[in-house]
Amino acid sequence: MQIDRLFDIVYTLLRKKSATAAELAERFGVSKRTILRDIETLSVAGIPILTSQGKGGGVSISSSFVLDKAPLSEEERNQLVIGLQSLSSTKYINQAAILSKLGILFTDRQWIEVDFSRWGNSEQDKEKFELLKRAVVGESALSFVYAGSVGRTEERTVYPLKLIFKSGSWYLQAYCLSRKDYRIFKIRRMINLCILSEKFDARKFSPPSVEQETPSPASVELRLRFSASAAYRVYDEFSPENISKNRDGSHTVSICLPEDNWLYGYLLSYGAEVYVESPVSVRNRLLEQVEKIKQIYKK
Repeated sequence: MQIDRLFDIVYTLLRKKSATAAELAERFGVSKRTILRDIETLSVAGIPILTSQGKGGGVSISSSFVLDKAPLSEEERNQLVIGLQSLSSTKYINQAAILSKLGILFTDRQWIEVDFSRWGNSEQDKEKFELLKRAVVGESALSFVYAGSVGRTEERTVYPLKLIFKSGSWYLQAYCLSRKDYRIFKIRRMINLCILSEKFDARKFSPPSVEQETPSPASVELRLRFSASAAYRVYDEFSPENISKNRDGSHTVSICLPEDNWLYGYLLSYGAEVYVESPVSVRNRLLEQVEKIKQIYKK
């Protein structure tokens, strides 16, 4: 389409600074005469196209034109780039091409890259995300096997409503047909995803906010002492205001966390690098978990 070619001519001239009509004709697969008509159209539209004759001549565009005319502030342009980079987890849009064009308009360097996929598992995560996005956008029912937090795996059929990124992980908010209610599913626990032929109307559903749908279990005030060698995880996973460094290089963390199975699994992930100073009840239950692990290996 001509309108697409006109935009691409502008992007090409901004990127290359200058090009001949013959080069543009070859790039877009049209005649030189067509390119000259396009250049005239752009000039009439108010875009400052410059032409020069002779060796080294060609067609160019004023380098200040787009930046001077851009309706977005620098902060707004940066926010737009961040938003598009955040979509790099999916192939649903050609975000690489869009970011390339925005880079020409906004800045001369790529200053941020966002990738939510796990290390070493990039393609699989992106394929799963793409399938989920197609189900949400296409309003198609979805089936999968879900590994719940209580140790059970169950088959689920849902109407997928929204993809959510929260607290470092991706979630799917959906209406579960078996539970007849809204549910939040952690995407990494979803297995054997399959888009079904059944369609639904997303406008008929009013899911609650994420905070309302996932009430937190009772919380407990913890005082944890981490060895010096665990410092990298301490600063990765806790806010500076919760951390105090001790003279021996260890770190003490004071924080309130939900007391559930996740908490004990999390503490066990530190192995001998953490000591629960308080409360005693958490320390004792953690020791019970350690004893269960020991018994498994004694069998």
